[in-house]
Amino acid sequence: MKGPLFYSKILLFGEYGIIKDSKGLSIPYNFFKGALKTDDNPSEDAQKSNGSLSKFADYLAEMQSDELVQFDIAALKVDVADGMYFDSSIPQGYGVGSSGALVAAIYDKYAHDKITVLENLTREKLLKLKTIFGQMESFFHGKSSGLDPLNSYLSLPILINSKDNIESTSLPTQNTEGKGAVFLLDSGMTGETAPMVQIFMEQMKQEGFRNMLKEKFIKHTDACVDHFLNGDIKGLFGHVKQLSHVVLDNFKPMIPKEFHELWKKGIETNDYYLKLCGSGGGGYILGFTEDIEKAKTSLRGHNLEVVYNF
Repeated sequence: MKGPLFYSKILLFGEYGIIKDSKGLSIPYNFFKGALKTDDNPSEDAQKSNGSLSKFADYLAEMQSDELVQFDIAALKVDVADGMYFDSSIPQGYGVGSSGALVAAIYDKYAHDKITVLENLTREKLLKLKTIFGQMESFFHGKSSGLDPLNSYLSLPILINSKDNIESTSLPTQNTEGKGAVFLLDSGMTGETAPMVQIFMEQMKQEGFRNMLKEKFIKHTDACVDHFLNGDIKGLFGHVKQLSHVVLDNFKPMIPKEFHELWKKGIETNDYYLKLCGSGGGGYILGFTEDIEKAKTSLRGHNLEVVYNF
């Protein structure tokens, strides 16, 4: 048995800011994917995933008491008892939505009266899906916005205008011949979402940090989203550079120590600009460059994965 495929995602803009109503832009990333499966001879990873699904099934059984969504828990438990697991190439703790894809797969297979991609996706339906997914994903890492599973489930770019205003959107056509690119840089270590969000929430208690978030971080994030969607590359890079600077100055705990100098080097040379991919602390780091060959030379010895060309 093998279920439909669900893909990873990349939050291009909006990490941390969307907690405080900044804009955000999340895109599907088809390089990694996962599906529900059963095998006669399961691997150790499959058995571990199966154990996790068993606990998740109990959590969903409790969750459906609040009428938001109903699942076929009996069928889910039968499948889990038969050894079902989530077979996934999505790296965990890398900021590309490994738990989101799993949540999307479970909703797709076991939710009653599910909202599907084929119907007219009104704002109300998108928000309802996001709320359901947020509750489901909270099982994996504390409070969840529900955006990762939403992206994985719909396989569409999602524009976040504010907490209560989200819509599916389309991206400017890629220029495959273009020198400019968005890329992923592998930090070589996993990051944990919950402790990073905890640090952020602690910092939010300080007035200076709150002001910086509003006046700099959110301002540049919103501008990046607008420029990106309008295909204004010159405007985009101006704000990405500012954003990279703001993150280096104010989000140091979220940037692995080994990357502080590389981060700074990008801003100083303009060869590339780095920003957080997800909550940080490890996993992938997002990079933007106007010349991918220059960035590759500058970041020699590091793994670069191009995800979008300008």
